[in-house]
Amino acid sequence: MAVFVANESGVTDFDEVTLAALARFVLDTMKVNPLAELSVMLVEVDAMTDLHVRYMGEDGPTDVLAFPQDEAFEPSWSESVEEDPTTLLGDVVLCPEVARRQAGQAGHGMERELHILCTHGILHLLGYDHAEPEEEREMWKLQNSLLASWDIAAGAGTS
Repeated sequence: MAVFVANESGVTDFDEVTLAALARFVLDTMKVNPLAELSVMLVEVDAMTDLHVRYMGEDGPTDVLAFPQDEAFEPSWSESVEEDPTTLLGDVVLCPEVARRQAGQAGHGMERELHILCTHGILHLLGYDHAEPEEEREMWKLQNSLLASWDIAAGAGTS
């Protein structure tokens, strides 16, 4: 599983390697084809505001945006595809400064908030949504389960 992390935010007080490992863990747990590729980009507030306005039509910055790439992506397709078996799952864009504010409100660290947001973005790329109450319950339950499993696997606790 190839996960590419590009930090264009200027924020450096988190571990990019761990963020990439979390993303790989989530993709593996969700049984995404191991040849899939994911891009995780961290941007500053102004860049996130621009993306939020341009693609969502909403003012101000947001914490996470997900941009799927391959419309034909199916998480369960066979690993024995003979054509080009790699697929770009998409891009997850995170804003560490928004994450830092949210983390303070939630009572945990910014790195934990980035893990929550990255997991959330990946689930969006996999087709999960939270527009309806039932969808929201399902997505949040899965997100919490993935993060709890990550905490156990990484020995990270919940800091």
